[in-house]
Amino acid sequence: MNAVADTAIFFGKFLYYFLESLVFKIIPKGKKNVSGETVLITGAGSGLGRLLAIHFASHGANLVLWDINQEGNLETCRLAKEKGDVKVYAYKCDCSDRREVYRVADKVREEVGDVTILINNAGIVTGKPFLEIPDHMVEKSFLVNVMSHFWTCKAFLPAMIKANHGHLVCISSMAGLVGINGLSDYSSSKFAAFGFAESLFLELTMIKKTKVKSTIVCPYFIKTGMFEGCTTKYPLLLPLLEQEYAAKKVFNAILEEQVYLLIPKFSYVALILKQIISPKMMIALGEYLGMDSCMTSFTGRAKAKELHPEAERKEQ
Repeated sequence: MNAVADTAIFFGKFLYYFLESLVFKIIPKGKKNVSGETVLITGAGSGLGRLLAIHFASHGANLVLWDINQEGNLETCRLAKEKGDVKVYAYKCDCSDRREVYRVADKVREEVGDVTILINNAGIVTGKPFLEIPDHMVEKSFLVNVMSHFWTCKAFLPAMIKANHGHLVCISSMAGLVGINGLSDYSSSKFAAFGFAESLFLELTMIKKTKVKSTIVCPYFIKTGMFEGCTTKYPLLLPLLEQEYAAKKVFNAILEEQVYLLIPKFSYVALILKQIISPKMMIALGEYLGMDSCMTSFTGRAKAKELHPEAERKEQ
């Protein structure tokens, strides 16, 4: 194909998709029916994972709940069952352990069947300056925040591809799009999670498996306790997100098969500015927004569990 024809086709597609996106801004997309779908949520024992489980149960989806905290996981199981006549399965799983992920995944396929919606939500944060982070905690951050995504997708994606039906959900972070002071290990692992999810989305598109959907979520700090003590200078621009608000946004994005979700909306503006302004201007903007000091009073769950970071595994 010559360059002229190739360029003409590109502009035709670009214009068509631009007009399509404008139409969907005015007329919202229809929401898919998740009744009867099998939804696996990692980090389901509390916070965002628990609320997503309750939303899916309310809409008739069957649930597979994973968490290292079995007590919290069983409580989520109980709450989900109260929301409807759905099947709920709770499994204890350490998502940082590849062998355990594969072992529990085999058990799920045997006892439940194929997973059709996979939500990689489990995450940990240390919240320490770079030189104060022990090596094992750096490794743990990457194992839980991104490597577990590779393993769960390897376990459950083949069945989705075979059926050309499914949905992959990555809970990344705004810290996976913009580096944040005091979050070097967390931010870099979330960058990696975002890159993996986006690359996989494109790969599925190229192999024509367009019925296997992807949703990549990048929220600012959510009030789950994971970021306890974090502050925001201007809540109207960058609010600390309420759990229920964030859960509803994520749930609706999945139902609408939205590929990218950034919350709050100011995040879109900040991301665009990052690409066009100078580094010094970016630092000035960060100082204005309080990004340089937001982690100063961070406590999280680490104060009580510094020696056992795996016990902090909760949601983004």
